[in-house]
Amino acid sequence: MSFRLIDWAAFAGLVFAIYLINRRSNRKLPPSPKGLPLLGNVLQMPKRNGWLLMHEWSKALGPIFHLNMAGQPVIVLNSNEAALELLERRSHIYSDRPRLIMTGEIMSQNLVVGFQRFGEQWKRFRKAAHAGINIRAAEAYYGIMERESALLVQEFHRDPKSWDDHLQRVIASSLFTALYGGEPMLNKNDPIVDQINDCMHRLTGAALPGAFLVDVFPILKRLPDWLYKPKGEGYQWYKKDNAMFNDWIDRVKKDMDGGSPPPSFGRVLLEAQKQFQLEDFEVPWLAGSMFGAGSDATAGSMRWFMLAATLFPDKIKRAQDEIDLVVGRSRLPTFDDRESMPYLRAFCREVMRWRTVAPLGVPHRLIQDDHYMGYHIPAGSIVLANIYSINRSPEAFSDAEEFIPDRFLNEEGTFEVLHPETHNQGHYTFGFGRRACAGMHIANNLLFINAATILWAFNIRKAKDAQGNEITPSATNYHDTGLIVRPHLWEVEIIPRSPEVLDMARERFAKGVNG
Repeated sequence: MSFRLIDWAAFAGLVFAIYLINRRSNRKLPPSPKGLPLLGNVLQMPKRNGWLLMHEWSKALGPIFHLNMAGQPVIVLNSNEAALELLERRSHIYSDRPRLIMTGEIMSQNLVVGFQRFGEQWKRFRKAAHAGINIRAAEAYYGIMERESALLVQEFHRDPKSWDDHLQRVIASSLFTALYGGEPMLNKNDPIVDQINDCMHRLTGAALPGAFLVDVFPILKRLPDWLYKPKGEGYQWYKKDNAMFNDWIDRVKKDMDGGSPPPSFGRVLLEAQKQFQLEDFEVPWLAGSMFGAGSDATAGSMRWFMLAATLFPDKIKRAQDEIDLVVGRSRLPTFDDRESMPYLRAFCREVMRWRTVAPLGVPHRLIQDDHYMGYHIPAGSIVLANIYSINRSPEAFSDAEEFIPDRFLNEEGTFEVLHPETHNQGHYTFGFGRRACAGMHIANNLLFINAATILWAFNIRKAKDAQGNEITPSATNYHDTGLIVRPHLWEVEIIPRSPEVLDMARERFAKGVNG
């Protein structure tokens, strides 16, 4: 009798297992490039510029496909329609982040807002960030950015060959002053620039798939530091960066104790710390991670702007004509001029769309099972928005490979026409849903005022070789530093548009933030 019961139990278990297998097999995943058994597509992914390969795959596989990364499903979205439906309209289940052990848990102790899991800590951080740098709050930093752009003119004038160093300085200095107060960094070799760049390159580099074994085999985190050395090194980097961020926020506290602190994001956080329910150890990292992410990405966007200025002289001439009409030649541009410069605004939007500084953004993670276009998307899937492809979606952008600022303007070129589901940006570079970049308004302000000031002050020309032939830089020679992608450096001629440019820039800088 017992034997028969065991037989029946085994038979029932076998039937149930077959049922589960069949049921699972009937769940149709999005298409996938052919991979290897067990490993799937792991060996097909390059260490750098994987978004380009994904873009090519999307041409054959469609707007949504999946990769099998040794059993981990990765869903890749390649059209604006797919990204808007999943990451925007269903953001309540697509706003998590994958577990990032090295960069998130070890190197930053889950204190970098961009890498945080979807939960109460992230919600507190996000609310505080929005309060300090939303579109209205960002206006408090206009004077800082205008003064910094005047210093940039002096640097370009004195040493045009180091133009990229000057761009990195002006972005880092503008952000640092907006976030922490204080005076501009007057030197391109200011150690703060190197410190924050090193920090963000470490963190973003550690976030790349396969960068550290502990992200593939989490059990390694339990090993002692001496046995798994990257773990110990990661904790040492955390201590170093933690000390750096605390030192910066202490500057704000000192200014506040003095009774007349300048406007800054750090001041907003400290004054409303209880309101935002931020712990003492969280405030320095929220400010620091906003500084790091913004500095790296916005400096990258400025390099793309310089490439566009080098490659498209006819479009630059049109932007300069607009600037001259609005500003004239007796002063530098200001934010008060922005509404009267629709073409320059469109030019900056096209820079962001044409060459996306973060082509894959930061991965999302699906919280629960979902379905889209007849496909099953399992819970726990990593979801990548291939923003490079999405910014080329044919239904949103015609002639997407071409650089066309007019795509954001009406036929008369007098006002902007923007896709309604782009957070009023016109492109998708700042991401989607609840995970859209909190610092987008600061980034836009920096790009606009520095682009306007550079074009007001200088002509940008292709450099020439020894034979007098123009040297045309490549638009597809990418430099991948983790999440951020920039063009490789090139030689360019930067020529003052009038003899008075330098004196006017010096005069504007001397007037200070309220000048």
